[in-house]
Amino acid sequence: MDKGILLESGTNELEILEFMVGNNHYGINVAKVKEIIPYKKSTPVPNAHPFIEGIFMPRDYIITIVDLTKTLGLPQKEDTSQDMYIITYFNQINVAFHVDRVLGIHRVSWEDIKKPDATLNHAGNSVATGIVKLNDDLILILDFEKIVTDISPETGLKVSDVEGKQNRQRVHKPILIAEDSPLLSHLIHDSLIKSGYENIITTMNGQEAWEKLNEFRDEENLLDKVSLVISDIEMPQMDGHRLTKLIKEDPVLKQIPVVIFSSLINAEMRRKGESLGADAQLSKPEIGQLVDTLDKLLLK
Repeated sequence: MDKGILLESGTNELEILEFMVGNNHYGINVAKVKEIIPYKKSTPVPNAHPFIEGIFMPRDYIITIVDLTKTLGLPQKEDTSQDMYIITYFNQINVAFHVDRVLGIHRVSWEDIKKPDATLNHAGNSVATGIVKLNDDLILILDFEKIVTDISPETGLKVSDVEGKQNRQRVHKPILIAEDSPLLSHLIHDSLIKSGYENIITTMNGQEAWEKLNEFRDEENLLDKVSLVISDIEMPQMDGHRLTKLIKEDPVLKQIPVVIFSSLINAEMRRKGESLGADAQLSKPEIGQLVDTLDKLLLK
């Protein structure tokens, strides 16, 4: 796929691949998509999770297929003539998603993506991370990380990696987190607390984080207010790359280390983060590595 937008820096834009399941329109960030291939019958896996359709081997490795019709609780259909597999890579794993139709790619601003309200995101159980209106259609941006983690919890944040880091010396340096998932924000917060970092400020997206940083911008001892920023990449209103760009181009705020902690870290995204001045970039499952990186940056 053409992912030219990934080479751009800090535009606060993304490309969304629009697809359909049933009569509903959904979207996925193109940065997660490796390729799209036509549907073909897969090999079933005995005793697998009910959302797992099977496995197949389009290249030299085996890929698990998730049936989005079942995942989303929609009626099954018989006609598969337009069905496609969207093969993705995130959280360091390859997964294919079976969809009914692929409609195309749209370039949008994160400012245009609305966060689902409490009616769609009760107790963090929604599978939608955002909603955008395109061509009079409401497109739900699905939370593919949550879908995969619900099927296979061991693919999620590896909080067990910090168990051995408890009872360390307490660290008072304040850390600002920009993470739009309430569940992940809570897990990161608790993992850092367990690891000795007890001064944590949480925000729900890059825009909130930027506003918070500007509250402290003119403080005499800035690093006593915010010593480090941890940012996701995919966030409504302002993404993590745009936030990193704004911080590192600001003559005052640029002294604050920025760690990008995202499921999207791959070779292309790492180059982009480096070009924006990120001090470190880590894949989201590796919470233990995140703590080790904070130690290096803050406990010099």
